[in-house]
Amino acid sequence: MNDDPYETLGVKRDASAEEIRRAYRRLARKHHPDLNPGDSAAEERFKRVSAAHDILGAPEKRARFDRGEIDASGAERPQPRYYRDYAGAGAGAGTGEPPPYATDAGFADMAEADDLLAALFGRRARAGGGGRAQMRGGDLRGQLALGFLEAVNGTTRRLSLPDGSTVEVTVPPGTRDGQVLRLRGKGASGLGGGPSGDLLVEVTVGGHPHFSRRGDDIHFDLPVTLPEAVLGARVEVPTPAGPVTVTVPKGSNTDTVLRLRGRGVKRPDGTQGDAYATLRIVLPDHPDAALESFAAGWAAGRAHDPRKGMEAT
Repeated sequence: MNDDPYETLGVKRDASAEEIRRAYRRLARKHHPDLNPGDSAAEERFKRVSAAHDILGAPEKRARFDRGEIDASGAERPQPRYYRDYAGAGAGAGTGEPPPYATDAGFADMAEADDLLAALFGRRARAGGGGRAQMRGGDLRGQLALGFLEAVNGTTRRLSLPDGSTVEVTVPPGTRDGQVLRLRGKGASGLGGGPSGDLLVEVTVGGHPHFSRRGDDIHFDLPVTLPEAVLGARVEVPTPAGPVTVTVPKGSNTDTVLRLRGRGVKRPDGTQGDAYATLRIVLPDHPDAALESFAAGWAAGRAHDPRKGMEAT
């Protein structure tokens, strides 16, 4: 694969890590196989986007790519062989250029080459004589789109990998948008019997028509009728973990907040946040004669002014 990862993600070569991350998330969401079933072109594009992010999303890999040490697939590029620099020294005699080994720089190059060879042969020796050096496999990256309740309550999903295989991902309760799940040993295979890398799964969480999340707490509006607000009542309230019955206090008003302890997001230590229900008094779409007569009779002779204090100054 010879795609330039910067071009694949549509970012400049001096793009920040955050710009790269946003570009990857946008393209991965657009071309994810789970969202484009049967679309081979989208699947291929997803693989290229994932491979590009694997290079640019890791600072060390990005720096090596920029220096030309690895290609867009992460494979090592052929490096100059040191003996060629010195083999031509005799031929260069008389040109006015000093032979490489006569300069401080030449000795530095040779020292670096010796260190590199020593490290390689040392690795081979530790790997068992003349066998291949053991190297850990690279990490793979993926993205998983979750619904709001799936993230809050936890779930199990299967994730499609760039090579076409799938892996089961266990999403713990309370997972946040942008959180990265690490699946150890599910990355690229190691070399020479080395361990496999990890799979890093970034989670995106969708919204919900009724619930919102603030930290480990859940917030939502709870519609109540006029009689329930005035007289008080016990009503069934939906929460992400299931319905619960709560008491609406007598004389409640719109914007009254009821706290439901332990009905929020489950934390890693086993405790849970709270849920907060904000009351909204909702009248019928078409009030009947009885309600109109009651309201007219109640208002007569009363000086209640809900707009008191709203004068413009």
